[in-house]
Amino acid sequence: MKINMIRVAIAALACGGAATANAALFDVGASANSSSGGVGLNTGIILSANQVFSVTAATDDLWSAGALPRWSNANGLVADLFATGSDDSGQSVGTKIGRSFGLWTQHGISAPFGALIGELAGTYFLLGTSFSGPAPVAGTLSLHYWDSNRGDNSGSIRADVRVGQAVPEPLAISLVGIGLLGLVLTRGKRAQ
Repeated sequence: MKINMIRVAIAALACGGAATANAALFDVGASANSSSGGVGLNTGIILSANQVFSVTAATDDLWSAGALPRWSNANGLVADLFATGSDDSGQSVGTKIGRSFGLWTQHGISAPFGALIGELAGTYFLLGTSFSGPAPVAGTLSLHYWDSNRGDNSGSIRADVRVGQAVPEPLAISLVGIGLLGLVLTRGKRAQ
């Protein structure tokens, strides 16, 4: 029984790749949390330098930088986007609601207009709809809508932030191997 519990723990750790220590959802407003005139949403999540964390937002969760065609998801205004009839734009199916607006340079980085941006102690970095990696510096994580004018922004997106300590890949592979070896040895004993 004890050996089986150890095997399950090793397999879960190896397959998952990380143990999640903290998770929270945040609604980031395109106007209130704009990088130009708004205030970054303070998540209260304190990260140390190189601490692994992830931020995800649904690709169909939209916010706007103003008049059409300026709707986008957290990746920003990077390509043509058409209304589905059930999206946040309220436009008829097939209406062009978004297009590429290029990059906006501010706070030392260039990122697509309308993108979800993270900030730690004055260091800004692109998150988009799916980010996973180490914190570039230590600090409290803030989330921003990346743009040049908050005056005509609308909507919000929900960001799922998870903080954990990643298992280094070689260690994860070794743990999988150990778990499989234990499984083979146990089955061998049962067969005898």
